[in-house]
Amino acid sequence: MQLSFLGGATTVTGSRFLLATARARVLIDCGMFQGSPNEVIRNRVPLGFEPTELDAILVTHAHLDHCGLLPVVVREGFDGPIYLTSASAELVEIVLLDSGRLQEEFAKRHSRWERRHPEAAEEADAKTEEVYRKATAEAAANETGAATGAHAAEEEHYPTTIEPDLAAADLAPGGESDAAAEQGDEGTFPSGPAGVAGSPSEPMDPQSMDPESALRSQPPEVDTDLDAPLYTEDDAKLVPPRFQRARYGRTLDVAPGIRATFFDAGHILGSAIISLEVRERDGDEPTTIVFSGDLGRPHTPIISDPTVLHDADYVIVESTYGGREHEPSNESIRLLAEVVREVERADGVLLIPAFAIGRTQEIVWELDRLISAGEIPQMPLYLDSPMASRASDVFRRHPEFYDEETAKLLREGETPLDYPDQRITRDVADSKAIATADRPYMIVASNGMLTGGRSVAHLRNLIDDPRATIMFVGYQGVGTLGRHLQDGATTVKVDGQIRQVRCRIRSISGFSAHADESELLDWLRNFRTGAGEGDGAGDRKGGGAGDRKRAASSPRRVFLVHGDPEAQLAIAPKVEAEGFSVHIPKWREIVTLD
Repeated sequence: MQLSFLGGATTVTGSRFLLATARARVLIDCGMFQGSPNEVIRNRVPLGFEPTELDAILVTHAHLDHCGLLPVVVREGFDGPIYLTSASAELVEIVLLDSGRLQEEFAKRHSRWERRHPEAAEEADAKTEEVYRKATAEAAANETGAATGAHAAEEEHYPTTIEPDLAAADLAPGGESDAAAEQGDEGTFPSGPAGVAGSPSEPMDPQSMDPESALRSQPPEVDTDLDAPLYTEDDAKLVPPRFQRARYGRTLDVAPGIRATFFDAGHILGSAIISLEVRERDGDEPTTIVFSGDLGRPHTPIISDPTVLHDADYVIVESTYGGREHEPSNESIRLLAEVVREVERADGVLLIPAFAIGRTQEIVWELDRLISAGEIPQMPLYLDSPMASRASDVFRRHPEFYDEETAKLLREGETPLDYPDQRITRDVADSKAIATADRPYMIVASNGMLTGGRSVAHLRNLIDDPRATIMFVGYQGVGTLGRHLQDGATTVKVDGQIRQVRCRIRSISGFSAHADESELLDWLRNFRTGAGEGDGAGDRKGGGAGDRKRAASSPRRVFLVHGDPEAQLAIAPKVEAEGFSVHIPKWREIVTLD
């Protein structure tokens, strides 16, 4: 039995894990790499498996870094079932269709730029091919390497500064640019064709093209069109017919010898922890493998807490916030109210960059509760994200995923997903008109890290306005404009010009959809304490797919995934201190499970 880490390894995007047994091959998540050019190019590297040989695909949730490559796999021959929850099925369809459409638009734009700048295009293509060669060489090297240590080597990392193309928000039909940013929950999408480095909006530093210092082997020949869309909208339309809906707590036979149970991960609507009960041969004792997906936080609004599990032989757990703690929920809400009041007193503008699925709905929920409690003045709220609007419609259609607090509000006739004075933009003209609206007002726009989408267009108008406030409510990836502003940058480059940062920058970490380090450790401790002991990440419990066959037992190994190297190295010794054997897999590493 082997587990291949095809993505989400020493990075926060591209989650993709292949489980291969003597009689089945199942893919858990099929995410897109996002962020810097040297990460995005990995989307072009051969998949690492033959799609026609897969028995099934299981999807934890609807963020692009967990589902974004499904159209590629289906186009290349996969014709089996894709298992996911009903809410995820609707959200994934929205995300993939937007992604395909945008990739076509970006490819056309890149082609126009190449025609206007042939010499620069030739240079950019050469850089892209070099990045691709190094990525394929790294993939090959890691696939042949053995998992010998408890941790991956700490390799040198070069952060990539991204200067976003502020015109990109107007490219797609209807101005829809949110899929270009729908990170995974916490990632970015290239502002050129997926996987194309060195486009006009992504200046490349040669040093940033080789963040993996272990690359040494000779590369293969480039035999793929790196300028073409990774997939099209038509490709994306082929995915939803393959969906098979899974319900929390119900075990499904997904492949020969493999049974899957989905549990609520508490991350976004429909998100799942997936527990697999695996038998190489009929009659064998099962091996239980738990994939955390992205774990949410206890006691967040709208959705339920992450499910507590106790039984696993192996746990593959995210580590986004290793080494970091979020603010307490009450403090986050207090800070949000304080910032809103400050903006109202200044007769200013509050811009909240937020990802369209999950974070936007939570912010609207909290603002609505603060209005009801009389804690903030009522001022217009512009929801400037067509994808967020469609995602909110999905939220409204699936109250079965709500926590008890939200369900109770609905029963009482409240509308917690709607702010009293919200104004939804329908097209680019509506979005541009916000700049001339009477102040004060608030804007929630995607994407959450200011690497694309309409939030970047608003930044252009507000960056040097001392009465404006930009408030970050989620993870800001290394090298993103959001991270630079969060870290205190005093100047930014916009449209080729240096602009002074005169607006106020505020950050609230408590609205993150990811568990922080303490919450991750609490969730993991439940595997050590066994069924009936401990509480940890939430008050809902599930025993895991194998609990009907044997008593709960401590995992043989915990694999840390979906985290930057610094975060993983910070949390690894703390996981070990809990009594677990820990491994940090490299990208494309193949591990044999005992």
